[in-house]
Formats: sequence, structure tokens, C-alpha cells
Amino acid sequence: MSDAHKEALAQGRRQSRVVRAYLNAIEAGRTRRSRPRDPQVITDRIGAIDLELATAEPMIRVKLIQERLDLTAELAARSGPDDLADLEAEFVEVAKAFGQSKGITYPAWRQVGVPAAVLARAGITRTS
Repeated sequence: MSDAHKEALAQGRRQSRVVRAYLNAIEAGRTRRSRPRDPQVITDRIGAIDLELATAEPMIRVKLIQERLDLTAELAARSGPDDLADLEAEFVEVAKAFGQSKGITYPAWRQVGVPAAVLARAGITRTS
């Protein structure tokens, strides 16, 4: 195997990793809510749950514990907007070449949730 072939394979693996990480991140960011909750509202609710747990019956307690776990996870997921920006920047660098090599079209990118502005920055147009 030539060095050029090895380099091409390494580049393809890197592109796949970048695209996968970005698509996973935008998928994880999707929720049923149209607007994300304010972190202070989430924190306040966690505090209220902690107070309710002291006197709650076992069945209610387990539901409150699950709600607190869900809210804590939501806060943790929202704490990394810089991570998404970094992933997006890497995606923009490789998306056009990756899409061309795999035959991925503009509509396919859009259907998996990639914003039109990100595709434009990557040089992917409706006609390319």
C-alpha cells in the first residue's frame, strides 16, 4: 500500500470521526421542547425537588429522584456550547469533501438536522 493511499485512508477516517461527532451532538441537542429552559429555572426546580424529597412518600420520591436526574443531565448537556461550536467548525472543514466522497446531498444533510447556515459555510449548496 502506497503512502498516498495510507494518507487518503487516514483522511477518510478523520472526516468520518468529525462528521459522526457533529451529527451526534446535534442529535443530542434535539428535545421535544421548542425552546430550551433557562438554566436558572432548572436549578430552582432541582432545589424544590430536594425540599420535597424530605417528606415525600416512596412512590413520589422515586419520581422526584428521576426528575432530578433528568434535570441534572439537561444542565450538563447545556454546559458545553463551546464544544458544539468546535465540532461545528471541524464539520465545516470536512463536510463538503466527505459528502462528495459518500454521495451525501444537501437535502440529506438538512434532514438529519444540519442547519442551512452551517452547510453554506461548508460550501454545500442545494445544487452541489
